[in-house]
Amino acid sequence: MLASLALMILVGLSMSYIVEKIKLPKIIGLLVTGIVLGPYVLNVLDESILNISSQLRQIALIIILIKAGLTLNLEDLKKVGRPAILMAFLPATFELIAYILFAPFILGVTRIEAAVMGAVLAAVSPAVVVPRMVYLIENQYGTEKGIPQMILAGASCDDIYVIVLFSSFLTMAQGGSVQLLDFVNIPVSIVLGIVLGIIAGLILAFMFKHQHMQNSMKIIIILGVAFLLMSIETWLEDYISLSGLLAVVSMACVIKLTSQKDTSSSLADMTGKLWLFAEIMLFVLVGAAVDIRYALTTGIGAVLMIFVALAVRAIGVWICLIGTNLNIKERLFCVIAYLPKATVQAAIGSVPLAMGLSCGSIVLSVAVLAILITAPLGAIGIDMSYARILVKENI
Repeated sequence: MLASLALMILVGLSMSYIVEKIKLPKIIGLLVTGIVLGPYVLNVLDESILNISSQLRQIALIIILIKAGLTLNLEDLKKVGRPAILMAFLPATFELIAYILFAPFILGVTRIEAAVMGAVLAAVSPAVVVPRMVYLIENQYGTEKGIPQMILAGASCDDIYVIVLFSSFLTMAQGGSVQLLDFVNIPVSIVLGIVLGIIAGLILAFMFKHQHMQNSMKIIIILGVAFLLMSIETWLEDYISLSGLLAVVSMACVIKLTSQKDTSSSLADMTGKLWLFAEIMLFVLVGAAVDIRYALTTGIGAVLMIFVALAVRAIGVWICLIGTNLNIKERLFCVIAYLPKATVQAAIGSVPLAMGLSCGSIVLSVAVLAILITAPLGAIGIDMSYARILVKENI
């Protein structure tokens, strides 16, 4: 395992350095590292690492969401409340509808198989989007209009909505029936996640106020509670739906609100340093989960379907922004920021195939191709456009 970790870190950093030299986002180098070192190319990563890959990716995601919560200004978020709520489900809905309408003609699948495919592909990647929005918030790009806050909040909820739909469509594809309660679980999951996070944040805030400790110890405790919140989601999933990721963000927001500014800034900085390592683990392991053989077997139809769906998704984003004070370029930036696919697709892309669905192979193929196309495309688009489009506040 140690040799595998060494390869992931050293090769990943080397590839990141190379791609950054040619003005590309470093996640491209990390994804390529994972693909090359992973089980479908060189197969040099220890099986023990691959067996816990999903847990390690989840830990990395928790770290960046804590950072997001410690950075997010809720007052700024209130300015864009309605669009942020719409961004949580409307773009994904539009993309899902695009698959249901067009995939049967382009890829030759049934409507329900197209729905399963759309549910896999419709989620935006918080792993790509959230770190970039945190950077923009910290450096005051677009924050006066609440643009990065809105995108961050929407991307954090988007996955919950899509995964619930995925479970429902998967049941239908297997010949089962879907209950209305399955869709009620979406708002329930969001509300309960936020409430649980607020409670956890208040408890930690009380502890930090009455018990003197170093900020480094506070971060350790925050991480421990965040892991517990994610575990609670798993423990309760058979009884009630609850979003552990939203609980983590909410907890961090409460800690920021109840802490002095220099303390919350210090905690955010420490979490950012943890992210330097977590980012390598996350994207290398996402790359390792990508079976490049499926991408090579897909035809031009799969590529066409991905771009058609992204175009329809862009319409959904644009509708979310109706009535806001964003100009055309800023709205275009929001469209670009909502392009990347990675974490959810790597996690559930192979599920239909593993469950024996006839569409499993084509769903996995399109998911793999979507990661390879949209993760770099979205990351490059955000990194190259934010300074030209968004207004930087005077600090």
